[in-house]
Amino acid sequence: MIPRLKPYLAQEEFSALFHSHSSSVMLFEDQFAEVFSVKHALTFPYGRSALWAFFKAMQIQGEDIVQPAYTCSVVAHATVLSGNNPVFVDNSLSDYNMDYALLAEAITARTRVVIPTHIFGYPMDVVRVNEIVREAEQCYGHRIYVIQDCAHSFEAESNEASVIKAGDGALFGLGISKQITSIFGGVFTTDDDEIAGRMRDWRDRNFKTADWGRCLDRALYLLAVYPAFNETFYGLVYWLQEKTPLLNRLTKAYHLDEKIHFPPDFQIQMSGVEASVGLAQLSKYSEIKKSRRAIAERYFNELSLPASWILPPKVNGATYSHFAIRVPDNKEVMDYAAQKGVQLGQLIEYSVPHLSAYSAYKGNREFPNSLYCSQHMINLPIHPGLKQSQIEKIISALNAYRVEQ
Repeated sequence: MIPRLKPYLAQEEFSALFHSHSSSVMLFEDQFAEVFSVKHALTFPYGRSALWAFFKAMQIQGEDIVQPAYTCSVVAHATVLSGNNPVFVDNSLSDYNMDYALLAEAITARTRVVIPTHIFGYPMDVVRVNEIVREAEQCYGHRIYVIQDCAHSFEAESNEASVIKAGDGALFGLGISKQITSIFGGVFTTDDDEIAGRMRDWRDRNFKTADWGRCLDRALYLLAVYPAFNETFYGLVYWLQEKTPLLNRLTKAYHLDEKIHFPPDFQIQMSGVEASVGLAQLSKYSEIKKSRRAIAERYFNELSLPASWILPPKVNGATYSHFAIRVPDNKEVMDYAAQKGVQLGQLIEYSVPHLSAYSAYKGNREFPNSLYCSQHMINLPIHPGLKQSQIEKIISALNAYRVEQ
C-alpha cells in the first residue's frame, strides 16, 4: 500500500533525537528565518497556537477575522478561542483559494485581520489581496493585518515572490503531514519588529517550557513513525487505521470532532527534540520542494482521467502540498485506488461554516463551492520519498479507472 502522505525522514532526523540541547529551539528559529528570508521566526507547539498568540499579543479581541470557508478548521478555532469572530469567504473552483470578489465584499469596518490560505500549495495573488486590503484600510481608516497561512504552501511564489513575505506575518504547521516536520510544532514569521517582540514576550510569559517528559513523548512518536510508514508494515497500519479505532489517538486529527477547542498541550513551547528534527528537515527543504513539483509534473503529463474529473490548476510557483483532483464520487475512487494498493487522501473533507459548531457564524449565508469541494476532492500521494515505481503505480491505477468503470 502506497501511503497518501509520508514524512521525508532519514538518518539525520533519527540522529537529531539524541543531539538536542537547550539552544536547539533558538537555533531552529534562526535557521528557519534564514531559509525563508525573514527577520523573525517564532516557534510554537502548533500553528494554531501561533495564530492564537498573535491575536492575544496584539490585543485583537471582539473583531472580525476574514478567512476561507474551505480550509483547516483550526484557523477558525484560533479565531473564536481568542475572542474574535470568523468571517468566512467562499472559494473559487479554479484554484480552491478565496474568491477575490467575495473577499472584497467580506471586509467591513469591523475587520481587523485577513488570513489568505494558500490551499494545497497553490499561491493566491498576494498583490491583489494586498490591494483589496489597502483599499479597505483607506475606506475604514484603520490598519488591517494580513497573515499568510502557509501551512500548506510554505515558500510558494506569487508574482515571482514568496508568499511568506507578502503580509504582516505568516503561519506554518510542522506536523508529520506537512512539507517539512518537527514532529509537531508551528512557526510564526514576520519582518515586523514590533509584532515579533510582542509575540515573543507574550509567548514567553504565557507558554510553559517543555519538560523531559514532553521531549520523550515527541521522540517516541517519531520513532513510531519510521516503521509505521515502512512499505512492509503500511498495509497493516492502513487496515488498523481504516477498520479499527486502535490508532485514533495517534492518527486522528484533533480538530475533526466538530468542537471548537485546542489540544490540551497547546500552550507548551516547542521542545528541543522537535527543534532538532526541524533543523534536519530545513536542510532538505529545497530538495523537498523540487521533488513535489517534479511529481506533480509527471501527474499532469501522464494521467489520462475521465472527462468528469478536474485536475488541479497548473500554477507557476505552486509547491503542491497536495495534488488535488475534483471527482464526482470521491468515496468510490478512494475505494478503487485502495484495491490497487494506493491510498488517496480526502482533504479538506468539510466546509468550516457548515460544521455544527460554526452555525452561529454561518448565519443565512451559503458557501456552495466550499461545500462542494468538501464532498468531491481526492489527493494523490506526492511526498518526496516516492520511488519511480510507486509513481508509475499511482498513475497506472488512476488511468485504469477510466477503462474499468
